[in-house]
Order: sequence, then structure tokens, then C-alpha cells
Amino acid sequence: MRLLFKQRFFSWFDSYDIFDEQGNTVYTVKGQLAWGHKLNIYDADGCFLGTVKQRVWCFTPTFDIYIGNDCIGSIKREFFTLLHPRYHIDFNGWNAEGNFMQWDYTITNPDGSVAATVSKDLFHWTDHYVIDVRDPNDALCALMFVLAIDAEKCSSN
Repeated sequence: MRLLFKQRFFSWFDSYDIFDEQGNTVYTVKGQLAWGHKLNIYDADGCFLGTVKQRVWCFTPTFDIYIGNDCIGSIKREFFTLLHPRYHIDFNGWNAEGNFMQWDYTITNPDGSVAATVSKDLFHWTDHYVIDVRDPNDALCALMFVLAIDAEKCSSN
């Protein structure tokens, strides 16, 4: 399953539209005023699905992941990595590693197989990513990972 992630051009808070390959809206993400990033995710019908919420007082960037109102885990950038950013994802047993430029990421399952790949689509005014997910049931979690890394990059700039 391929998702196309596009940040909206004019928005006071982080807001994104996520489309399938046919151009249909699959998810909408709306930022909320909070300490740190707080991103609420909705399906195409506007039903609330979950939240990516930044922990403010952490040594390394950390985001809690909520499906509905239940926290299912977190995404944390590993501090000591050489050239390639790595993220520990404490749900699904996933891990993620990015390339040197921090534009492309591979999310792996505990057995080492690829769960999803993420690549930044360059030469746009706003952030655009392509998310290829092996299992469509993992699409929401893969999207939450992309939201967390995009928010982390925004915070570090």
C-alpha cells in the first residue's frame, strides 16, 4: 500500500493530508496547540483515530503514540548513532533507520523483514513523503512514525 503524505501550505499548526495512489484522501492530520507537537489523526470521514504527542522534557526526542485514547507505545530517536539516524519504536517490535541525509527511512519488523519504507519527496514548498507499507493494517502506525520524525526535524531546526 502506498500513501502520499503532504503538508498543507498555509496552516497555523501542523496539518497534513494523506492520499492513496488514486488521489483519495485516506487520513487527515491536524495539529493542536500544546507544549511540543500534538498531532491528531482522522480517517477520510473525519472520525478520530489517534494522536502523536511529543514528550517535552526528554533528553532525546520522544513521541507517545495513541490509538484512540489508549497509549500503545512511543517513538524515540536514539542519541548515539553514527551518520544514520535511528529510532526505537516500542510497539509492533519495529525499528527504523534513516539514510545520511535523513530523507529516507526503512522500518523493520523484529525478524528483520521490511514493514515499510519512507522517502522524502524533494523540491516542494512543504514536506512531502511517500510511505510504502507492506501490510495495509500497518498503514496508520507507519503514518504515525512519519509524523513523529517530521515533527522531530521541525523541532531541531
